[in-house]
This record gives sequence, structure tokens and C-alpha cells, in this order.
Amino acid sequence: MDHTIPDIVIGRLPLYLRELSRMEGDPDRITTSSHELAERLGISSAQIRKDLSHFGEFGKQGTGYHVHYLIERLTEILHLTHEWPVALVGAGFLGHALASYRGFQRRGFAITRVFDNDPATVGKTIGELVVRGIEEMAADLRESGIRIAILAVPADAAQTMTDRLVEAGVRAILSYAPVSLTVPPGVQVSYSDPVVQLQQMTYYLAAGGE
Repeated sequence: MDHTIPDIVIGRLPLYLRELSRMEGDPDRITTSSHELAERLGISSAQIRKDLSHFGEFGKQGTGYHVHYLIERLTEILHLTHEWPVALVGAGFLGHALASYRGFQRRGFAITRVFDNDPATVGKTIGELVVRGIEEMAADLRESGIRIAILAVPADAAQTMTDRLVEAGVRAILSYAPVSLTVPPGVQVSYSDPVVQLQQMTYYLAAGGE
């Protein structure tokens, strides 16, 4: 991977891929342009062209981008040419919802393990998956080679679970816990906190609802 490419650029690639996949659903759709993508995504066309230029030339002036080809190239760049197995830590209300969400599989990921430390939950089934005890997690992840995990545990348990995941070989963690995590170099952490995202949006709301 070219580590000179800014993280913010990598972060926009899945947005392009998602929108292109929507376009491909139209059987009459063959090409698109940076201007059309810009209108759909609220990102400037110049920024889109600059982002894509980090990875080569994908379009031609006057004809734009071939939708299917650009989907294939972005899929390769994001290493989504195969399905990634994912471990889910936390089988509470949020964990149940995540384990039942079918959108992961449509985009290259499959939750194949669910772990929890609640004896009343271990052994129960979520969809087709049996909840396993936390004490099994390290050995199971090492044996299966799973490198991606989703963390859906309370804030006070998040760092401990993160440490155990990293020790077991996980190198990418999506955390729903409302706390910042400390990880060693080489481990990627992404956060999904709806409260933080709402707080960011309220900055733009004028007082009195104007």
C-alpha cells in the first residue's frame, strides 16, 4: 500500500464505489463523469479527479468514466475482490442488530464469529451464529486468521477487548464504543458514534432552528 496517499482520500473511495454500484443498477448506464459524481455526493469534481489520479488514469476527457471498469478498479484498490470474515465482539442489542444486518455481505464482509462475556448470552444463536465466550476468542481468532473485528461493547470494556483482539492478530477494528482506543502501529481503528456525529451537525444549526 502507498502510505503517501492521505487517509482522507482512502476514506472517500468507498463513497465513490457505493455510488457507482448504484449507477450500475441502471441497465442503460455505461459511463459517468466526475461532475455527475460530484452532484450526487456533494464533493467537488476536481476533488474526485484528484483522488482517483492517485491510482492511475481511469477516464477520458469527453467520455468520462466507464462505470463497470471503475467499480472493478476501486474494488481491487480496496482489496474487496474476496469476502473478508469479521468477528463481532458484543452480543447485546447493538450486537444483535449488527449480526443481523445483511448489508455487510453485499459489500464484501461476513460476520462469522460473535463473542460475548455474559454467561446468559453465550451459547445462544443470533441468526446462524452461536455466541461464543470471550475466553475462546484469542485462540479462535488465531486459528481462523480473522483480521477484522467490530467492537460493540460498553466504553469501560472497550480498551481491554481491543488489547485482546490485537494480541489475537486483529489488525482492523470498527468500534461502536464511545471512547478513544489506544492501539499499536499497524492496527487501524475506525469509530462509529452517532452522538458525536449528531454533535458535529448541530454546529451548523442556527439558534432557534433558523
